[in-house]
Amino acid sequence: MPHRHRHHRAVGAAVAATAALLVAGLSGSASAGTAPAGSAPTAAETLRTDAAPPALLKAMQRDLGLDRQQAERRLVNEAEAGATAGRLRAALGGDFAGAWVDGAESGTLTVATTDAADVAAIEARGAKAKVVRHSLADLDAAKSRLDKAAAGLNTADAPVWYVDSRANTVVVEAIRPAAARKLLTAAGVDDSLARVDRRTERPRTFYDLRGGEAYYINNSSRCSIGFPVTKGTQQGFATAGHCGRTGASTTGANRVAQGTFQGSIFPGRDMAWVATNSQWTATPYVLGSGGQNVQVTGSTVAPVGASVCRSGSTTGWHCGTITQHNTSVTYPEGTISPVTKTTVCAEPGDSGGSYISGSQAQGVTSGGSGDCRTGGETFFQPINALLQNYGLTLKTTGDDGGEEPGEPGGTWAAGTVYQPGDTVTYGGATYRCLQGHQAYAGWEPPNVPALWQRV
Repeated sequence: MPHRHRHHRAVGAAVAATAALLVAGLSGSASAGTAPAGSAPTAAETLRTDAAPPALLKAMQRDLGLDRQQAERRLVNEAEAGATAGRLRAALGGDFAGAWVDGAESGTLTVATTDAADVAAIEARGAKAKVVRHSLADLDAAKSRLDKAAAGLNTADAPVWYVDSRANTVVVEAIRPAAARKLLTAAGVDDSLARVDRRTERPRTFYDLRGGEAYYINNSSRCSIGFPVTKGTQQGFATAGHCGRTGASTTGANRVAQGTFQGSIFPGRDMAWVATNSQWTATPYVLGSGGQNVQVTGSTVAPVGASVCRSGSTTGWHCGTITQHNTSVTYPEGTISPVTKTTVCAEPGDSGGSYISGSQAQGVTSGGSGDCRTGGETFFQPINALLQNYGLTLKTTGDDGGEEPGEPGGTWAAGTVYQPGDTVTYGGATYRCLQGHQAYAGWEPPNVPALWQRV
């Protein structure tokens, strides 16, 4: 049943007070990333959409059917849409039922709510409103019950499940529909909350051949470097857990001794990190087409519908869109959750490699189905969860390795991974997180209204 929180007058007041912040990006303006002198930075400026390299833009043009200007506008619009969706999520509270972008340039942001009284507030932000039956919290809770039930079942014939905000339902994708029904029954998820879709292929992990920037595990199998990271003064990289176990040694693509797996989780999650020796230096780049460097400027989570590109030396640069967050997928080795589902293709050897939206790191390649000749789908392990689990810091441009500036007091801290709804204090004020990200010096709450809202 839908939530009926009587808070809409407060929501309307909050939106009315900030309606002037409506971003031009949602209407497709090419100037959406440019702020007047002296004003707060736009979301596009905060997330450095201007740092997208030519190789990434070319891959977006090829895989998404865009020209260069459309690709550039899409990145701007997605950054602005993410910030707007974050503000509306905070304002709508328990009524919030998800958000996504549509259109060749991601020019339309849709925000779903369970209360029709919220429609005016959503539209005042320049977004399209959709009134639905179930809140995102209710759907997420049903999906969590599926995760728990799956631990005691063989889900090989019902290998993928997730919350589909667009359809306002939980979806179970199954080779055999009976397997999906068994999972739904075991989880106690009512038919009104769920839908079963047929699929023909079982997802698999991508082992062995070359990945983004290839490395070898125990002088045998090969995987891909995901993103360079640091842990204090120790340098290394994030990758997929199925690539190697804790203690396994690695060598680079040049067969030079490289490092050792410090932590690895698979199945359950698909995350790992490798600490490298002094011969290897962490850089804030992903290997792009033709050997170009793709800058990494942060790890802000892109919304459903946003463009995302993957680097892998087996198949090169390929792009697509994010179709679902908070997905569970069953491989022959076991179930992984949560991962993000995408329309990007991949092939064996791409495992562990980088997913990036604009200049924002998204995750590392886990597995999928299909290939890059006939098309396919992939799942990635979100990078922020990996960073948080191992206490790592993503290497980004602008990181000079020096001391961070002094903070004026409060609980906000650089290096911390924040989720939507988290609150911090900074400079005597309280702020609420709007979009998931790892904090960096320069991204203090007052400086990045795309990521933090003062409360």
